[in-house]
Amino acid sequence: MSGQMWVWVVLAGLAVLLWAERAENSKVKAVAKPIASTAFIAEAVAFGAGTTRWGQVLLVALAFCWLGDVLLLSRKDKLFLGGLVAFLLGHVGYAVMFVMLGLDTTWLMGGGVFVLVVLPIVAKWVLPNVKGSMKGPVVAYMVVISAMVALAAGCAGHTDRLIFLVAAVMFFVSDLAVARDRFVSPGFPNRLWGLPLYYVAQILFAATPGSP
Repeated sequence: MSGQMWVWVVLAGLAVLLWAERAENSKVKAVAKPIASTAFIAEAVAFGAGTTRWGQVLLVALAFCWLGDVLLLSRKDKLFLGGLVAFLLGHVGYAVMFVMLGLDTTWLMGGGVFVLVVLPIVAKWVLPNVKGSMKGPVVAYMVVISAMVALAAGCAGHTDRLIFLVAAVMFFVSDLAVARDRFVSPGFPNRLWGLPLYYVAQILFAATPGSP
């Protein structure tokens, strides 16, 4: 099946997942979310990710995100922490991929300035609501995803793949929805905007091996 067709599978899975989130139907969520996440890995394969070393790193990053998606189906603290670690490793994978492709210093510095401005604002909003042993992993995650966004900017400037930066920023913003839902104000509205941003970001990452 073509990469474009897998995109439609991701979007269909996302639509069902949003319905299940709204209806609080855990059984449908447990099916729809893994299908949508498996589809973005299949999309990357269809677009030729396995044919290059950086594309193979992309597949590893997507696989860690898949694992994070499955673990975050539960709201139990241990599984949430496992999902957090899985996504952190996914972001490390994206960061390694960007470095492999090369970085533009000016764009990298611009991305660094952006995250240095935004990160303290996010930390001041989220961290007072994070309790106990969860605070350390949350801080580590925030640092890693911020570094990933900065590196995405550097890579976009070097390779003319602005899609990397767009996807990274969308991923960052989608994580704000996760943080709000988990630590600040739980509710379906968080997932209503966070999940589409997340899955579109993954669609964009998965499409990059085949993009011009």
